[in-house]
Amino acid sequence: MQSQRERREVRPRAGWTVMGKGVAGPSALEVGKILVLFLCLFPSVSLQCKILKCNSEFWASTSSSGPEEEFCTALRAYNNCVRRTARTCRGDLAYHSAQHGIEDLMSQHNCSKEGPTTQPRARTPAPPPPPQLQPDSQERSDGPEQCHYERSLPRHSSPPNYTHCGFFGDPHLRTFSDDFQTCKVEGAWPLIHNKYLSVQVTNTPVVPGSSATATSKLTIIFKNFQECVDQKMYHAETDELPAAFADGSKNGGDRHGANTLRIVDKVPGQHVEIHARYIGTTIVVRQVGRYLTFAVRMPEEVVNSVEDQDNQDLYLCLHGCPANQRIDFRTFRDRAVEGHGPAKSRTGSQSHGFTYQAAMAKCKERLPVEDLYFQSCVFDLLSSGDINFTMAAYYAFEDVKMLHSNKDKYHIFEKNAFGSNAAPRGSDMFSLVLLNCLAMLLWIECCWVHL
Repeated sequence: MQSQRERREVRPRAGWTVMGKGVAGPSALEVGKILVLFLCLFPSVSLQCKILKCNSEFWASTSSSGPEEEFCTALRAYNNCVRRTARTCRGDLAYHSAQHGIEDLMSQHNCSKEGPTTQPRARTPAPPPPPQLQPDSQERSDGPEQCHYERSLPRHSSPPNYTHCGFFGDPHLRTFSDDFQTCKVEGAWPLIHNKYLSVQVTNTPVVPGSSATATSKLTIIFKNFQECVDQKMYHAETDELPAAFADGSKNGGDRHGANTLRIVDKVPGQHVEIHARYIGTTIVVRQVGRYLTFAVRMPEEVVNSVEDQDNQDLYLCLHGCPANQRIDFRTFRDRAVEGHGPAKSRTGSQSHGFTYQAAMAKCKERLPVEDLYFQSCVFDLLSSGDINFTMAAYYAFEDVKMLHSNKDKYHIFEKNAFGSNAAPRGSDMFSLVLLNCLAMLLWIECCWVHL
């Protein structure tokens, strides 16, 4: 980025620690904010433990100041919600931390454990402006020039080059350089990590005992930037696709350019978009079936804005999956084509009812072009049997059409995606031919000696 776009940054001590603005003496409400943020980030919260739902409801009901009595009512409702999760969350450190946090807040505010516990209600968002006024309204809310990426660039400079990364299905990765890979990557992995934001996904097994995984959690951290935005975190997981940041807000905070970072709820519980205009970035998060998909449009300059001391080897959107985590689904597909009846899954067991022909026919309904999105759909049906992966591949390609800057690169075909893998095989073949030629020459020379 240009020198005028240097930002104020508070460097976290480790990985995913998030720092807030310092204050002289934190209030109980601010303690609650820190508690909610800690619980959203804590990785031990499982899909069955719904402590995050309790946290978001409590924060939504206390994010604006109000009478002490209302705060105590919300706190008692929070306590009841946490107690209802006892069976699925017992033994979880985040659950026990919430219990202690509630006790501390009740003590600080002199709240009685007995009293009304009306379920807290989230704030009703302000109605959107009329469509005809939206451009003018948006223009006024942009704030300083440096809070709008394209306007902050030097005059007469060439237009920025926008790139795309997508992550979906079982799981399939399209990198910023348009490489297409199928990976294992079970557990937590970083997709993006640069000066302006970080994205991490957590992948869990689709079928017990299988190496097939899919994304069940997603965390995005937008780092504070000049007078544009405060540091914000977005966290989603299966059946929890919020239309707000972890602190309950929908924009970049209290700075002049706060509206250059905002969340748009496209389809409640299924499709959320995050627009970060101060860095020219758009992020699309979807839930399809039980799993999440991720897609991003980002300027090349922002993509490469890594910090020298950062270890970028595992930045999947930039470098792809590690070699030992990649899967060549052509081998899997070839076995399916050669066999009769249902194909074998990656573990060697029978796949879940789909023959290769049936999977082809199902994917063809949504993806008529037999590119790698189509092939990934077939692969996912054969390896998992989950029909929702058909829609995951379909929406991933729809996101490409919306976010990719070059329409000629929407489709990726096998010869393009595996070109880098083909080179070593061609080199090996050349070496083998050369060795055969040398062996033949030695044999001829030996024959001449004996003659």
